[in-house]
Amino acid sequence: MRTQLAIKTNAILEKYFPERRVFLKSDNDTRFIRLRPITQLVAVAGSAALVAWAIIATAVILMDSIGSGNFREQAKRDQYTYQARLNDLSAQRDTRAEEALAAQERFNAALAQISVMQSELLNSETRRRELETGIDVIQSTLRDTMKDREIARKQIAQLQASDDGTLHVAASTAPMDFLAEALERTAKERDQVVADAEVAFLAADELNAKIAEMQEQNDTIFRQLEEAMTVSVAPLDRMFRAAGMSTDRILDTVRRGYSGQGGPLTPLSFTTRGEQPSADTLRANRLINQMDKLNLYRLAAAKAPFANPVKDNFRFTSQFGFRRDPKTGGRRMHKGVDFAAGIGTPLYATADGVVTHAGWSSGYGRLVKIQHEFGIETRYAHMSKMRVKVGQRVSRGDRIGDMGASGRVTGVHLHYEVRVGGKAVNPMIYIKAANDVF
Repeated sequence: MRTQLAIKTNAILEKYFPERRVFLKSDNDTRFIRLRPITQLVAVAGSAALVAWAIIATAVILMDSIGSGNFREQAKRDQYTYQARLNDLSAQRDTRAEEALAAQERFNAALAQISVMQSELLNSETRRRELETGIDVIQSTLRDTMKDREIARKQIAQLQASDDGTLHVAASTAPMDFLAEALERTAKERDQVVADAEVAFLAADELNAKIAEMQEQNDTIFRQLEEAMTVSVAPLDRMFRAAGMSTDRILDTVRRGYSGQGGPLTPLSFTTRGEQPSADTLRANRLINQMDKLNLYRLAAAKAPFANPVKDNFRFTSQFGFRRDPKTGGRRMHKGVDFAAGIGTPLYATADGVVTHAGWSSGYGRLVKIQHEFGIETRYAHMSKMRVKVGQRVSRGDRIGDMGASGRVTGVHLHYEVRVGGKAVNPMIYIKAANDVF
């Protein structure tokens, strides 16, 4: 049965693949190779499979190349969009900085005005007290004069009642003239005291009106100061919270670092009588506390890396997070952000701190490390030149080096890192948080 099936199969194959012979001739001998139908079928099938594999592999490579090209174009479009967004954020940051500067100027002007108003209030209070004292003296004099006048009248009445005709006219004329003159002087003094009292009352009314006007102006100044403090403090508070930093802990830390005291302690007061603080005094003390908080925020902002390390024109070439390694092509963690610009571009410290490293480091090239408050460290890698030394204290905005291409790089750029407690965090958290403030 199997033999007949093989014979039939061979017969069918011979119709399409007849048996062929390949002759191999040499000088002394001639040989041939017989190609059976089954052998030809296997050769044709193998050749067809090889051609199909080549076509499929070529199509896969072509599709992958097209897909990679589309991915690169999409990545470029995303990069351009991100760059445009960063430019917009930079413009908004500049606008907010101008607004903050204008608010600070208004705040300083209002503070100077409230100082003048305080002096005027103290002078007005002194004048009011003097007028009140003068009015009291005038009223006391008026009462004494009226009492003297009544006594004189009673004496005249008694003299007239006791006159029984035995006294001579010449003897009674002198006392009468004396009493008349005394009564006339008393009447003049009374009229003068009344006139002085009316003038004092008018002056007191004018002074009260002026005090009321000054209090209204004082209230306006307080309101402007409170609005200025709100405009100044609220963005700083949002900036620290956006960076994930506890504002209470930060303010306590800064307050401990700036705790020097001395001299006599004189509380703010608008009165010299030792009375309980007025509503204006309490309001002014609240403003002073807010001014102290604003100053603490300002000091804290200088100690955290909210600034940009590059002030010249640049572009971001790599973000924080996992990325394709430009050297090996593998996937690895990128612990900072890269700023690309021309070689020698100035690099600046992003916060106050102390330089803990300034030298060569494997992979980083020329590296500068700065230790800041709150357990924060910043790193500036691949420099062409370092301009600071270990142990040097720097302030935000101080130039610390020049951009270069030292270490493990593919081109000129700055690799910038921020580490909190030794752990790398995204530096853009701090840079973006400061866009509405600086």
